Amino acid sequence: MVKAYELRGLPKEDLLKTLGDLRKELSELHVAKVTDGAASKIAKIKSVRKSIARVLTVHNQQQKEGLRKAVAGAKYLPKDLRVKKTRAMRRALTKSERTKKTHKQKRMAAAFPQIKFAVKA
Repeated sequence: MVKAYELRGLPKEDLLKTLGDLRKELSELHVAKVTDGAASKIAKIKSVRKSIARVLTVHNQQQKEGLRKAVAGAKYLPKDLRVKKTRAMRRALTKSERTKKTHKQKRMAAAFPQIKFAVKA
């Protein structure tokens, strides 16, 4: 079983080689399962599948990290690198857009300022 922290230090070529080896081993285990193989081989299928998932996860993380470095200074980020949040949050007005006033609102505020009342204690 491979560990994720061990995979993170490996270059891309080694990761893909490991992935190929694991996939080959998985196919051999599936053949052993069909041809009435040992119980230990059938039990090993799960761990090999999990190892493949770990390798793919680390590979995808490295790909995404490389892409982030490549577009670090760009004006726009690709959609898959943007912050997910929720649909409503993405469409909400920004802070500056919320505080802006229309020409009519400015005119009305100047013509009818807020009245200050003195409150007797």
